[in-house]
Amino acid sequence: MKKTTTTKTNKPTLISNLALLATLATCSVQATDGYFSHGYGIKAKGRAGVALTETDDAFGGANNPAALTWADNQLNLGIDWFRPDRSAERTGPAKPFNARVVSDSRDFFIPEIAYKRAFGKEFSLGISIYGNGGMNTDYSGGQLNLGPGATSQNLLAGSGHLGVNLSQLLIAPTVAWKFAENHSIGLAPILAYQTFKAYGLQAFSPLSQDATALSNVGNDYSFGGGARLGYLWKVTPDVSLGAAYSSRVYTSRFDKYRGLFAGNGSFDIPQSVGVGIGWQALPALRLGVDYKWIDYASIAAVGNPSSNAGQLGQEHGPGFGWRSISTVKVGADWQVTKALTFRAGYGFSENPVQARDVTFNILAPAVVQHHLTFGATYDFGRHDISVFYLHAFENSVTGESKFVALGKAPAGTRETIAMSQDSIGIAYSYKF
Repeated sequence: MKKTTTTKTNKPTLISNLALLATLATCSVQATDGYFSHGYGIKAKGRAGVALTETDDAFGGANNPAALTWADNQLNLGIDWFRPDRSAERTGPAKPFNARVVSDSRDFFIPEIAYKRAFGKEFSLGISIYGNGGMNTDYSGGQLNLGPGATSQNLLAGSGHLGVNLSQLLIAPTVAWKFAENHSIGLAPILAYQTFKAYGLQAFSPLSQDATALSNVGNDYSFGGGARLGYLWKVTPDVSLGAAYSSRVYTSRFDKYRGLFAGNGSFDIPQSVGVGIGWQALPALRLGVDYKWIDYASIAAVGNPSSNAGQLGQEHGPGFGWRSISTVKVGADWQVTKALTFRAGYGFSENPVQARDVTFNILAPAVVQHHLTFGATYDFGRHDISVFYLHAFENSVTGESKFVALGKAPAGTRETIAMSQDSIGIAYSYKF
């Protein structure tokens, strides 16, 4: 009786405290698929993010809610060190306008939390706490000297440092139902908390519907909600099919940035849909393939082309010009011994950034496309430790500078943005 009482009182307290930790750490969340992470859960991250048919952790709320039915009762606690390298360069006939900058914000620590408990043979409840982000840059100022009264400007001709920081904390309480012997469905309401700030964009004031709500106004906050639905079918003992749909997450506006984001500061999270297949190819080898489509283009602030007529902040005003993208991930788990499992994976993501929008995306050069991952788990019985490593290979996009269209730079002025990433993570799981 004492053990039961202690378990019931301490676990919610532990989860509440860890949720607070995740909230405090949202300034440093990870992005590989646009500003979505390549995966959720350290084990999934070790296989390039493959998760729609996997049941080895409690992150169903972040991946496929239906998978929660088949997972063990467990608590997962993870953290990874994420290091993106971002740079931007301008070249052209006007040498005073040319410069190269590298983002100073490079090292982030990202927590993640998940919990699952079964109630009978059919129903399971859980919660996943995770993050999205990637629009996080901090470029030093002082590269440009464009004439009297305009010295020490940053790459976008504003004063001081240049950059943005978008982070999204997502909490997904989850219910899963095994409605037939080999079929399950799941639902995860999504609760979203966003923060954003931008600085060094003073040169764009004439293009904004409200220059007082464009740049250097500090952090703003936004809240919202959506839902994720999932389905998992154990076709045979060796083959599984999974699918998940995440609705658009509708959020309150960033009022402090109604002069920057199209839609008077609106910044909803886009819908996505994914399908996957898992195959136990050998007793010790499991393979998986996931496909996901992320609808960035439907979010005005993200998807509106930067060439749109109108002012920054207006409903159909300029945005980052991101297109909706597809991602494909291939992963493998190899159980070397009863206790030791190795993982590896490859992921491909379409690049959301187009050449016409390079200038705006100096702030958010999320252009990586290929990544490799490796991982491992050592199982101690009711406890296990997992690790992973990711490398996203450098990719770049070059296009004509927006300053040419604005009449501020001569024809032939071009800009290049580039990014690569490395990440290392570790997680502890307790099964009960």
